[in-house]
Amino acid sequence: MRGFYVTHAVAYPSLYMEPSADRRLEIGQLIRDKYGGNIDADVREDVARLDAGEPLAYVIGWVPFLGLAIRLDSRPLIPRPETEWWTEELIAYLKDKYGTKEFTLLDLCAGSGAIGLAVLNACSGARVSFGEIMPAHADLIRTNLTENNLDEARADIRTGDLFEAFPAERFDLIVTNPPYVPSGRVLDPSVTQHEPAGALYAGGDGLDLIRRIALEAKDYLSPSGELWIEADIDNVAQTGLLLKENGAANIEMRTDLYGRPRLVVGYYA
Repeated sequence: MRGFYVTHAVAYPSLYMEPSADRRLEIGQLIRDKYGGNIDADVREDVARLDAGEPLAYVIGWVPFLGLAIRLDSRPLIPRPETEWWTEELIAYLKDKYGTKEFTLLDLCAGSGAIGLAVLNACSGARVSFGEIMPAHADLIRTNLTENNLDEARADIRTGDLFEAFPAERFDLIVTNPPYVPSGRVLDPSVTQHEPAGALYAGGDGLDLIRRIALEAKDYLSPSGELWIEADIDNVAQTGLLLKENGAANIEMRTDLYGRPRLVVGYYA
């Protein structure tokens, strides 16, 4: 990238005269993923957005997720490596359990749809429903479904508050990355100023949505169904208790790629 910085030093002196290593990586990724590696691309607007603290993923417009290109046009929560990590574990588990047999899965609080789309892509027997409260995000899931050339016949995208769009339906698995950050938690400004607060915060202890999901999930699961739910590292234990108190026969807590408690799996008899 050295030639790029020399070429653009006059146009972007504050950024390119002495760019940090992190910023060099960001600009390199931007040019690669948004402009197909064209070092002559006009990135002035992009640089200004980065200077203002906007996350690189929004500036580029999409993120990779288990082999898919997940667009972020409606500005959902940006999929994190922690979520990608357990989604990969989920897919391995589903392939072992079902093989090519059909099963049903609900991606709840779906956002960009990354979790359910990855399952749909990897598991030929998966029939995946997406539940999302924001119509703009539901439209984005449809875009991601189409642009990744996934089987639309096996996908069902609905808008509503948690389970309300799926009356009287039951699923073999419910998977969800709901809002779970305690309202008093201080986050990086790049998150709080740009990512949707409604997809982050969930009451004083971060459990408002998780309580509702734990209470209602059993009514939407098939016999021997499972609930996979991402949680804050400080409330994973409480999340497990909530699942047990509301019908889970057993629970399993799993760590993320950084070794931190992150995921609770509830098994329903």
